[in-house]
Amino acid sequence: MSKENYYPLMADIVKASKLVQEVVFETPLLKNLNLSSKYKANIHLKREDLQLVRSYKIRGAYNKISSLSKEVLAKGIVCASAGNHAQGVAYSCNKLKCFGKIYMPETTPRQKIKQVKMFGGDQVEVILTGDTFDDASAKANADAKELGQAIIHPFDDPKIIEGQGTIGLEILQQFNDPIDYLFLPIGGGGLASGVGAWFKEFSPNTKIIGVEPEGAASMKMAFEKKDNVALDTIDRFVDGAAVRKVGDLTWKICEKVLDRILVVPEGLICSTILQMYNEDAIVAEPAGALSIAALQLMKKEIKGKNVVCVLSGSNNDITRMEEIKERSLLYEGLKHYFMVRFPQRSGALKEFVNDVLSPGDDITHFEYYKKSSREKGPAVIGIEVQNPSDLQRLKQRMTERNFIFKYLNDKTDLFQFIV
Repeated sequence: MSKENYYPLMADIVKASKLVQEVVFETPLLKNLNLSSKYKANIHLKREDLQLVRSYKIRGAYNKISSLSKEVLAKGIVCASAGNHAQGVAYSCNKLKCFGKIYMPETTPRQKIKQVKMFGGDQVEVILTGDTFDDASAKANADAKELGQAIIHPFDDPKIIEGQGTIGLEILQQFNDPIDYLFLPIGGGGLASGVGAWFKEFSPNTKIIGVEPEGAASMKMAFEKKDNVALDTIDRFVDGAAVRKVGDLTWKICEKVLDRILVVPEGLICSTILQMYNEDAIVAEPAGALSIAALQLMKKEIKGKNVVCVLSGSNNDITRMEEIKERSLLYEGLKHYFMVRFPQRSGALKEFVNDVLSPGDDITHFEYYKKSSREKGPAVIGIEVQNPSDLQRLKQRMTERNFIFKYLNDKTDLFQFIV
């Protein structure tokens, strides 16, 4: 079969499943009581966050690197990754005793960089370059070509796809009843391709839902354009799925196996991360929470159904929690930013606090725009309210008391610059 016409063979996924047992274990498929109760469905999570490298990426990486000849391995291998694939490659290099150069975006969370170095030991070199996965990938490809080294692509490779497909094999072995819906996160499409192909063969009645972040919906764009085009810009927040362009192989496979693609706002992903942590003590990274966040968008359809979500990773940096909380509050309509020009009278700031804010409101950000004009110049104010409906009443009280203001949340460019 030519690469252009590639589609995963079930026998190759079975072969990969036996091979990766050297480095992975069969992660549990656990019913989540909180989610099942919330959505009135039978919801199970495939806990790939519990792998040694805390994501499913070790499956494809080890399957690919193990397939290379001794001569190729002796030259060393190269990969580009936003984090999880890098850890899988690093661990595989250490296990197979081959040297690997790992290119990562400079924006990669430090926690992921540290883990890559730990798993790889003296068998890997980490090179930080560019702002996105695509930047790192371009540099990795150029250097690998110059040195004649093998590229371990994070998603657009048959061996990677077959390795990720082993998750599908495990799920159907673990779940005895028919599965109505399967939710799969999509970055470059390797996981969705492999698992989706297995399900189409052995569970054809399951609705397979691919899930992308709103700020990097490259697979959905490819579906709509009928062409694997690259996005002009992406939001890098969901770093494990922030890909400008999906794989040429994975796009074609996903066209055959996915029943639907959902695009999830980053704020909803953040709310899901906090919910999973607070209710189930599960630490999900943004890409890991994608499939679970998508349940909210299909809550009517999944009611009473058997649902499986792949929780793909837990490599979350604790230093990002403030940003995660901020994005969640903004999405939930509980945090609002204003540029307020105070009336030029004494006591205006006191009046704002006492008479404009309600007892449940909390000022979480306050910064004068002109430091020399206290109580007279404009100020940027962040206010956390108790309910989304409180916003309109807050605006009304400011207007009634002659506080001139601009609401910043819906002014995207200005809002991002200030906040």
